[in-house]
Amino acid sequence: MRTAFLYTENYFAYDYGQSHPMKIERLRLTHDLCKAYGILDLPEAELIESKPATESEILRFHGADYVDALKKGSRGETEWDFAHGLGPGDNPVFPGLWEWSLLSTGATLQGAHRISEGKARVVFNIAGGLHHAGANRASGFCYVNDPVLAILHFVEQGKRALYLDIDAHHGDGVQWAFYDDPRVLTVSFHQDGRTLFPGTGGLAETGKGDGTCYAVNVPMLPGTDDHVFWNGFESVMPPLMEAFRPDVVVAQLGVDSLLEDPLAALELTTHGFTRAVSFLTEEAPALLALGGGGYNPGNVARAWTLAWAAMNGVEPADELPDEMKGPLAAQGATGTRLRDEEHAGTNRDTCLEYMRRSVGYLEEHVFPKIL
Repeated sequence: MRTAFLYTENYFAYDYGQSHPMKIERLRLTHDLCKAYGILDLPEAELIESKPATESEILRFHGADYVDALKKGSRGETEWDFAHGLGPGDNPVFPGLWEWSLLSTGATLQGAHRISEGKARVVFNIAGGLHHAGANRASGFCYVNDPVLAILHFVEQGKRALYLDIDAHHGDGVQWAFYDDPRVLTVSFHQDGRTLFPGTGGLAETGKGDGTCYAVNVPMLPGTDDHVFWNGFESVMPPLMEAFRPDVVVAQLGVDSLLEDPLAALELTTHGFTRAVSFLTEEAPALLALGGGGYNPGNVARAWTLAWAAMNGVEPADELPDEMKGPLAAQGATGTRLRDEEHAGTNRDTCLEYMRRSVGYLEEHVFPKIL
């Protein structure tokens, strides 16, 4: 099983700002933790230098006026462009934001090409997964929607693509991009939009036209833990995988769903998260895994290191390497272990009943069209 990990030190030339919750430093922590465990130099794994996308590749989804706005902001010619979602707050204008977007997106497209050329079956771009961006608007810390561009690459090759998003925030930008397209099945597990940005992802959002029932949403109540999440995951994903029979899975592996993330209220641990990654690694014909949300950098590094280990079928030691304990603790990591202890979420019974009702709705109203 050939795997590939995308990374470059060039990521750290860019910064959303000291007070912004999106910390690019989490990418370095993840790389360094994987390196400390020796899982970046496995016999069947490649470590690939990330390269920027081209402007023409970005324009396959994003509008020319929006691209011009990103470039102007990047050069310091404007501090805000509210028409395109740029300005103080979620989507700040900072030096090099265009170049940062090209680099994080380019790594995703490198991974997509690696898979389509048969050079790898599993690829992980921890800098990707910026799933909120619209064709002409920045949103939710996201400027360029790299998952959409990767899916477009696969679809243009005649492949059926399943997009799975387990970020705490609904994968709205990807859903809307393919809302009427039956060649793409979008599936999002997320905190209920009535309690969290972007406020979308309700059960009734199922697609339109030829794409009706090819958008699947599984909202989860605050307090949802591993047990509740997995109850829904194993009820939804195996039948969808079997029925849709994707040629490739593009997975957004945001970990703001973990307990102690400052921007969400789900209570998963690395147990539930890694279980989902293992399922995808085993069942997907090909897997392009992307990063996404996660605002406790130390815990992000732990979770994505476990994800990369699962993608390669290895079990790293639970004790953190000595050289990483300090850096991870300084960035919010929980304890000195790679794996979290089991955790029972807040109001598990209520969360579980809500999950069962959601799955029941999907089984009655959505699955019959696909199955």
